[in-house]
Amino acid sequence: MSAANRSVARSAFAALIFSLTALSSVLPSRAQTESQMKPMTPDIPEKFTEPKTGYDYVKRVEMIPMRDGVTLYTVIVIPKGAQHAPILLTRTPYNAAGRAARNESPHMLDELPQSDEVFVGAGYIRVYQDVRGKYGSESAYVMTPPPTGPLNPDGPNDTTDGYDTIDWLVKNIKESNGKVGMIGSSYEGFTVVMALIHPHPALKVTAPESPMADGWMGDDWFHYGAFRQVNLDYFSEQTAIRGEGKAIPREGLDDYTNFLRKGSAGDFARYGGLEQLPFWKKVEEHPAYDSFWQGQALDKIMAAQPLTVPTMWLQGLWDQEDMWGAIHSYEAVEPKDSANDKNYLVMGPWSHSQVNRSGFSLGPLLWDGDTTLQFRRDVLLPFFNQYLLDGAPKADTPPVLIYNTGENHWDRFKSWPLSCDTDCPNKPRPLYLTENGGLSFDAPPASSSPSDSYVSDPAKPVPYRPRPVDTNDDNGWRTWLVTDQRFVDGRPDVLTYVSEPLTKPLHLSGAPVVNLEASTSGSDSDWVVKLIDVFPDTAPSQPSMGGYELPISLDIFRGRYRTSFEHPEAIAPDKPLLYQFGLPTVNHVLLPGHRIMVQVQSSLFPLYDRNPQTYVPNVLDAKPSDYKAATQKIWHAPGEASFISLPVVP
Repeated sequence: MSAANRSVARSAFAALIFSLTALSSVLPSRAQTESQMKPMTPDIPEKFTEPKTGYDYVKRVEMIPMRDGVTLYTVIVIPKGAQHAPILLTRTPYNAAGRAARNESPHMLDELPQSDEVFVGAGYIRVYQDVRGKYGSESAYVMTPPPTGPLNPDGPNDTTDGYDTIDWLVKNIKESNGKVGMIGSSYEGFTVVMALIHPHPALKVTAPESPMADGWMGDDWFHYGAFRQVNLDYFSEQTAIRGEGKAIPREGLDDYTNFLRKGSAGDFARYGGLEQLPFWKKVEEHPAYDSFWQGQALDKIMAAQPLTVPTMWLQGLWDQEDMWGAIHSYEAVEPKDSANDKNYLVMGPWSHSQVNRSGFSLGPLLWDGDTTLQFRRDVLLPFFNQYLLDGAPKADTPPVLIYNTGENHWDRFKSWPLSCDTDCPNKPRPLYLTENGGLSFDAPPASSSPSDSYVSDPAKPVPYRPRPVDTNDDNGWRTWLVTDQRFVDGRPDVLTYVSEPLTKPLHLSGAPVVNLEASTSGSDSDWVVKLIDVFPDTAPSQPSMGGYELPISLDIFRGRYRTSFEHPEAIAPDKPLLYQFGLPTVNHVLLPGHRIMVQVQSSLFPLYDRNPQTYVPNVLDAKPSDYKAATQKIWHAPGEASFISLPVVP
C-alpha cells in the first residue's frame, strides 16, 4: 500500500473511532439503562420520609395501650433538646393529627395551634390524642361516654383512658419532668373533667374550657328541656363514620324554612337518616331529665369528688354552645375549696371556644385589646407554670377573673357570684314587668292591669337570629347571642318591656333569675326571656351602636317541666302559673343613659325545636296536627307579678 493510501486509511480509521466515541456518549450503557426509571414506574412510593433539616421539634405518633388492650392514636410534639419539660395533654374527638398541625412548618410555634403559642414559648411537650373509636384510635366510639357507674358499670370511658394515657406518658417520654396538665374546650373540655373524676397522681393542673357537663340542663343538647335541633348535624358529623362525617343535606339556604317544612325535630332527623345512629335514638328515647341524663351530669358528679387538682373553669359570657358546664361545675366544687387555692373561674367576653382564637371583639362589641391573648399569656400560662414547670414562681391567679362587659375591663374577685339569694355579699333586686310595657324596681300597684298577651303560632315561630339562617354562616352562629334584638322587637308575638333611661350605673354580677307568671290557652308552652341593654339613640364614636339592643343574658324553658324536670306534665290552660329558671351569668354595667329591656316570647327557631303547644308524650316526635296556635299571657298584677331577680351590686 502506498504511503498516500496508508494516510487515507489512517484518516478513515480515526474518523470511525471518533464517531463510535461520540455515539457511546449518547447511548447509555447496559448498566445505565437498567438503573433508569421506566416510564410506567408508579410515582407514589410505598413510603416517603420527610426531611427534617432545621426542625426545632420532634413529632412522633404512638399507639398508647389502655388497660383493656385497646390502643389510642397519640401525637407527641417535643421541643428539640428538651429536658425535664412538662407535658400538656388534650384528648379530642376532632382528629389529633389535624389538631397538632396548624401549618406544615419546621418551627413548633407555627406547627401547633394559636392557643398553644404561649406553651410552646415556655418549652412544653404537647400531646394530642384521639379518643377511643375516633380517627386513628381503636375500639368503638360512644359520644361523651358516661363515667363509671350505673350507666357504665364495666365499660371504659374518658376517666380510665385519661388515667392510662397519663401513666404511659410519664413513663415513656424521657424528656419530661413527670408532670402533666390537661386543657381543652367543649368536647375536649369534657375529657378534662372526666379525667378529674379519678385523677392520675401526675395530673397536676387542669383547665376545662366551656366543658360539655350537662347536656340536658343547659349545654349542647337541651336547655331546660327544649331541644337544640341544629345539633342533629353534629350527630351526623360525629357518629356516622369514624372520621369526619357530613352535615344533613339542605334543600334551601334558609334553615328557618328547611326545618319548618320538615315538621318536628324527629322528622328532620329521619329525613337525614339519623334513625341509623344510636346516639340520636338515645336522645329521642330520653326527652326528659331522667336517670340517663342525671347519671352523666358532670357538675353533680364533681360535687361528690375530692378536690385534689387545681382547676381553672373557663367559658365565654356569650357562649352559644356550652353555657352551663364551667360555671355550674365551679359552683359545685367551690364549697370544697376551703383555702380558696384550687378552684378558679374565668369568664371572658367571648363566644364558644373563642379563648383559643383572637379576642379583640365579638360581633360589633370592641374590647380593650386582645382579651384572649391577655388571658392566655398573663393568667393561664403562669397558672400552669406554677404547677408544671420546675422552679416556676407562684402565680398571681385571682380566684375569679371575669370581664366587665359594660365598662370594658377585667375584674378580679375572691368569690362568685357577688349577688344571690344566699351566701353572697349582696342581695338581688326584683325588676318587675309592668303594664304598658314598662319595667320597675317597685312592685305593681293594685290598680295595675292584670296581664299582657300575644298569640304564639308554631307555623310562624320567632327566629333566633335574622333570616336567612345559613348553616354555613359561622360568624352568624358565633355572634347570634349579641345580635341587635331590634330584628324581633315589634313582632306581635314578642312582648317588650323597657325602663326609663338610667341616671346612674347599674352593675349586675351573678345569674339573673326569671320569675315569670304566665298562662297559655294550650297545654304546653315554651317561654323565652331575654335581658337586654338598650344603648342610647346615638353613639358618636361607633354610630352603628346607636339604639342597639344588646342581649346580655337569655334562655328558654319548656313549660311541661315547670314542677319536675324528670316528670313532665300538661299545663292547666288559661291559669297563671310560676315559671322560675336561671339565666346565664353576667358581669355587666348598664351605663347612665342606657335602658333595661326584657323581651318575652315562645320560640327561638330553628335553634330550638318548636313546642306544639299541645301536650304530647314526646315533643321530639310531635305530629303536624299537634301544632296549634295559643294565646299567651304575661301577668303583672299584685300577687301574680312577673319579675326578673337581678344580681345587683353597689
